[in-house]
Amino acid sequence: MRVYFDNAATTAIDDDVLQEMLVVMRENYGNPSSIHADGRKVRTIIETARKKVASLLKVSPAEIFFTSGGTEADNTAITRGIKDNGITHVISSPLEHHAVLHTLEELAKEGSIKLDLLNVDTLGHVDLLQLEELLKKNPRTFVSLMHANNEIGTLADIEKISNLCISYDALFHTDTVQTMGHFVHDLSNLNVSFLAGAAHKFHGPKGVGFLYVNHRVKIKPFIHGGAQERNMRGGTENVYGIVGLAKALEIAYEHMDEHRTYIQGLKDYMREQLIQQIPGISFNGEQDLEKSLYTVLNVSFPPTDMADMLLFNLDIAGISASGGSACSSGSNIGSHVLTAIGVKPENPSVRFSFSKYNTKKEVDFVISKLKEVCLEKV
Repeated sequence: MRVYFDNAATTAIDDDVLQEMLVVMRENYGNPSSIHADGRKVRTIIETARKKVASLLKVSPAEIFFTSGGTEADNTAITRGIKDNGITHVISSPLEHHAVLHTLEELAKEGSIKLDLLNVDTLGHVDLLQLEELLKKNPRTFVSLMHANNEIGTLADIEKISNLCISYDALFHTDTVQTMGHFVHDLSNLNVSFLAGAAHKFHGPKGVGFLYVNHRVKIKPFIHGGAQERNMRGGTENVYGIVGLAKALEIAYEHMDEHRTYIQGLKDYMREQLIQQIPGISFNGEQDLEKSLYTVLNVSFPPTDMADMLLFNLDIAGISASGGSACSSGSNIGSHVLTAIGVKPENPSVRFSFSKYNTKKEVDFVISKLKEVCLEKV
């Protein structure tokens, strides 16, 4: 038996998504930039997908730009958003995905910006009082805070953050890679400047994502070349990926409530079984259902001589998961997120992340293997 509990890293592609992509692959191979009939047909396919994504997010199609994934979307928003709007002060957090954190650190190293990282508590919540104080002192700031942390699942109150940014005339970029397709994002009621998503996190294909750019914010291209994406992103479009992204997001929105109920049930069941059957465990991140991502469960296990081998042993046992430990003092190896929230470096931590394709039988299998690995190695 092989169990895949690493859906926060990537998800299996939905069969309906694959079938829609295959039709385009087989029958619509024209270059969308060509002016002949084959090219125009493919251009129409892309624009239909753009309208579908825009409709689900309740924005204008002109505000949606397709990218190679979440990393490019984040890099574009940060690099161009800061430079093209004359911004020199940025607020973020030490918990951000490296697509955000490393980009900001590089800009700070170059001297382009002053970077302030917010304090975080042991559950992974950023200090919103500190955010407001920094906004008061620094007019025209760029704020970059993710919706849900990819390692521990803690949700940020992006509505409150958005309102603060509006009050102090700040640009707000949020990485919604982990929540897109799992939560409703109504951008007609959420005032953000930039928002990033990636298809492979909600059962779409890898290598494609999108960036929402609020029409009130003006930026220049991050990737130069042709006039694709309305002169905003050079390079021939990933047509099949774009079609797959739009279809996957459509399916996710159609079945969101039932999938959420089902996946939350799996997470709750695994949490209960871990508590009952493995002594000395603890959970990382927010555990309140209203403040956490229902697809992610991050668990710390008691220290053992085999701690460094936990993920390897799970893999050998047929279980795909991810994680690690907090960084040791003076070491760059480990999770920057777990370190920031104060998890002890000697405790091996595993992120189990779930999808609509997982089952309780798989949870039982994982629990049985964890007992073997954790209890017999103490």
